[in-house]
Amino acid sequence: MSQRSVEAFLGRLATDEEFRERFKTDRGAVLDELVAGGAPITPVERRALLGLDFESCEKFAGLLDPRLQKVCTRRVPPTESSKAP
Repeated sequence: MSQRSVEAFLGRLATDEEFRERFKTDRGAVLDELVAGGAPITPVERRALLGLDFESCEKFAGLLDPRLQKVCTRRVPPTESSKAP
């Protein structure tokens, strides 16, 4: 997997709620799907991805602005500057 592929995977993990849930449930299957789709994952990268601290991934995803999420299940409260006078 190239650095670009790793970055794309981590970005998707952070912004795609369904993908994140699938990865949480069965990391190996998700990685197998990526390989089947053409993503070259080395054994070292596979072990690293399988060993990700998932709580940290979820915390990071939760800190992102919901507008950056593929599936936004949270309502974004209006900011002071966006409220009508």
